Amino acid sequence: MALFEALVVAHVITGAVGLTAFWGPIVTKKGATRHRQWGRATCYGFLGAGSLAIAMALLSLYGPEDRHPEITDRALFDGLFGWMMLYLGVLTIGFVDYGLGAVKHSRNRRALRSWRHQGIIAAVVLSGAWCGYFGYTVGHPLMMLVAFIGIVAMAIQQLYIWRPTDPPRTTYIGEHFRALIGMGISAYTAFMSVGLIRLVPEHVFNPAIWAGPSVVGVSLILYFTLKAKRGAAPKPSGARPHPQ
Repeated sequence: MALFEALVVAHVITGAVGLTAFWGPIVTKKGATRHRQWGRATCYGFLGAGSLAIAMALLSLYGPEDRHPEITDRALFDGLFGWMMLYLGVLTIGFVDYGLGAVKHSRNRRALRSWRHQGIIAAVVLSGAWCGYFGYTVGHPLMMLVAFIGIVAMAIQQLYIWRPTDPPRTTYIGEHFRALIGMGISAYTAFMSVGLIRLVPEHVFNPAIWAGPSVVGVSLILYFTLKAKRGAAPKPSGARPHPQ
């Protein structure tokens, strides 16, 4: 199918940009010029890859079924390469939108209550709910797990957006960081769904392989969160002189 193959090539190109540039903002100094440059490259790459993942998912669901004759479980195929891939594409776009929005509107988080930002969050929740339900019907826990993680992430974002009192000034940094790490998790997982079926089709339904990006991503979130808390902790004052 020429259209699908063209989408795969474009997805690989944009995904490779995002997957490679993703580590740039992590290792560079936060807020520096290089950090922002790497961050923009990552976001643009993942926006393209996420959009193309949605297109490929729709073709997987509604295109010819003879493209992957080695897969006999068509319901599971529709779940992983259709609804789950569509959801991961939407989730990637949602994380990019929120991650950039958290910085752009750091002084006015109420701007994140606009219909555009809220519409994207709603699309993530709806597609995630359907992904989880479909995973339940085909008995695949991975679909339910990634759906749960994404929906919880959106709920945490909404707590920040809609909280009645203003949070500490630097709270947006954590929101920005968690969203873009989440973007990496969803993008890596979606990207693997294209590569695995071509390189190692016998392991394409192996949950241990699919869970790899989540394990790495969550570990990074925990590491940098603890590091930021240590950096923000008040420095102990010098010892008081003993009274004479």
